[in-house]
Amino acid sequence: MVVDFEIKRSPAYRVASLSWTGPWSERRIRAQFDRVAKWARRHGLRTGRWIFREPGTRAWEVSIEIRGSARAESPIRIRTLPACSVASVVFDPNVVSPSVVYHGVNDWLRWRRRDKTIRSVGSYRELYARDPWRNPSAWARTEVQVVVRK
Repeated sequence: MVVDFEIKRSPAYRVASLSWTGPWSERRIRAQFDRVAKWARRHGLRTGRWIFREPGTRAWEVSIEIRGSARAESPIRIRTLPACSVASVVFDPNVVSPSVVYHGVNDWLRWRRRDKTIRSVGSYRELYARDPWRNPSAWARTEVQVVVRK
């Protein structure tokens, strides 16, 4: 499998999200995604991309893109992730280790900063087309994006 990095423009995403702080736990991440998905189904909303972010140290956020009008319901927030420039890589975690991809994108971005292609690096996020635990094709096309400032 070929893994290639690129800088591209990411669209704005209108999302329903849940956030929390604490240790990393895949079980909790999956449970929070399920909670947001059930909320969206209950409100009759069409869903799009599933987004996982780490906006701060030991802070986590799961979001599902929604289409249609909805009102926030505690603890689920409705917000818009703004359009921005991102460094992006698409890979299959069953073929290429995520730690290798993250290490590679960090080194690639370090060189982009040195040659002044970008000014700084922001937060990381993982994007999936659908539920990655129930849909193998969504898992096989995991996209890691890193917000960059040119």
